[in-house]
Amino acid sequence: MHMADALLAPAVAATMYVASGTAAGISIHKLKKEDDPAKLPTMAVTAALVFAGQMINYTIPGTGSSGHMCGGMLLSALLGPQAGFLSMVVILTIQCLLFGDGGLMALGANIWNMAFYGCFVGYYLIWRPIMQGKLFAGMGAKAGQRARIILASILGCVITLQLGAFSVVIETSLSGITELPFGAFLALMQPIHLAIGLVEGLITAAVLVFVYESRPELLRDVDTSDKAVSAKRSLKATIAILAVVVLVVGGGLSLLASGNPDGLEWALFGNAEEGYSENMGLDEESFGVSSAAADTAGAIQEKTALLPDYAFPESESAVGTSFSGVVGSALVAGVAVLICLAGGFFRKKKAGA
Repeated sequence: MHMADALLAPAVAATMYVASGTAAGISIHKLKKEDDPAKLPTMAVTAALVFAGQMINYTIPGTGSSGHMCGGMLLSALLGPQAGFLSMVVILTIQCLLFGDGGLMALGANIWNMAFYGCFVGYYLIWRPIMQGKLFAGMGAKAGQRARIILASILGCVITLQLGAFSVVIETSLSGITELPFGAFLALMQPIHLAIGLVEGLITAAVLVFVYESRPELLRDVDTSDKAVSAKRSLKATIAILAVVVLVVGGGLSLLASGNPDGLEWALFGNAEEGYSENMGLDEESFGVSSAAADTAGAIQEKTALLPDYAFPESESAVGTSFSGVVGSALVAGVAVLICLAGGFFRKKKAGA
């Protein structure tokens, strides 16, 4: 769902930067009240996991399209909405600048579409109410919690991806892109992202159930008072397992990513080469709106994108993809921790302060 600069008018892009910047500012203010430095390794490894997971496009059968996880629900369930949102900001910014994934002018919109809904709407309206509710209470403490995690993960990912896809349609409409009639574009974007959200929900549920079984206290709003709910692994072992998963996914499984266009690209350009529909049938070389702001942003991005499209420049070597996955994951983890340390987040407050 990473939007290109050509899909936005400068005024719309600027508005989305303000909206995302405001959400980031509020998140920073809220996090200054946190006092648990034990969250730092969890934040580092989960942010890296989401980055690595986004590199794997999974095929949506029968469509000629593919999708990848956004990760907002996963991060907010583990870190809370504010830390989760800032982690997504780090991920999307590094993807944009280092790998050329998504436009620089469109970064504010991409943060809003892919991070805001998953982290804030997904947490406050879906995750927390379900986890604090009494659904599946008759199944027993542990089984009921597990069922609530699965339900909240799937429902949250489906709904928040629908909201993100709808925002893309609204933003392009406000940008005056006449090649994308509102109704037709909406009719393509919503169903494909329904399928993508369902798959992401299953992936998110699998990760969160693993964390619940290993260290239940890492999950937000999970009742750990029942004796039946106990940790199976140490915190270090849990973090180590997740770190290994990051390396396997980013450095290995990323090579198996689907070559089909993602949901947004599929809606715009179709996949006629593989025998599927042309959908909106736009020309990939010339579409949307052009502007001086987009040209400037593109020129900056060309200089910063040292590993364009997650590969070595002008190379199709698989080593470039693996290298991008490992380096990108490590960079995301490191930057997330540095920002927290610089901002004083998750730092024990001094007595009497």
